[in-house]
Amino acid sequence: MGKIAKEVSGQTLCLIGLIGLCLTCGLPLWRTTYFIGANIVTGQIVWDGLWMNCVMQSTGQMQCKIQSSIMSLTQDLQAARALIVIAILIAFAGVLMTFIGGRCTSCLKNESSMAKVVIFGGILCIVAAAVCLIPVSWSAAFTITDYDNVLVPTSQKREIGTCIYIGWGTTFVLLLGGIILCTSCPPNYNNQNMYPYQAPFMGPPGNYMPPKSYPPSVTYSGTYVPGKPYMAPRAYSAGPGQYM
Repeated sequence: MGKIAKEVSGQTLCLIGLIGLCLTCGLPLWRTTYFIGANIVTGQIVWDGLWMNCVMQSTGQMQCKIQSSIMSLTQDLQAARALIVIAILIAFAGVLMTFIGGRCTSCLKNESSMAKVVIFGGILCIVAAAVCLIPVSWSAAFTITDYDNVLVPTSQKREIGTCIYIGWGTTFVLLLGGIILCTSCPPNYNNQNMYPYQAPFMGPPGNYMPPKSYPPSVTYSGTYVPGKPYMAPRAYSAGPGQYM
């Protein structure tokens, strides 16, 4: 029961991580820019994402524009597009493998194969966590460096958006779920279809074979009478070539 509980908890964490990857990829909250003009009426909030940019006015009106060209993005967001999509595919494959080889499903019958499939799915989730961590950390470092740059106007300074924190949390959840899955069910190499091996019999010292009791020999009584008459042998003569 304990192994099943660990396996289900690992599957749940990996599924939550997959949802977090989708949110990190879709939400336009990688960077946030607050601009306040001479009065509050001209204030606006700019959100930068992988696929679109959104501007919210102080009046509550919101406008979003889809990124028409990837070249208009910075280098960190260009790499984040590819890496986050790759992380989603890897995590989806890992979660699917964990459900195929799970003990709560009946897709596989062999216990050793089930354990191997679950472990492979956990490894894929760990790889997806590593792939997600790279663009998220890179974008955070780029945003902080750009914010500290004195050459950038104050109205254009960006801050770390919500997607960065979601990405860090997703990385931790996927890593934890993958580790739990890799350690929850070690493969069982005992094949139930094989014949059991019996160790050789070792008797007490000096007696390498158990004593056997044989039935007593039957004693023959009577005279032997041949069933076919035989000719008597001829007499032998000492002289050469003389037979009688």
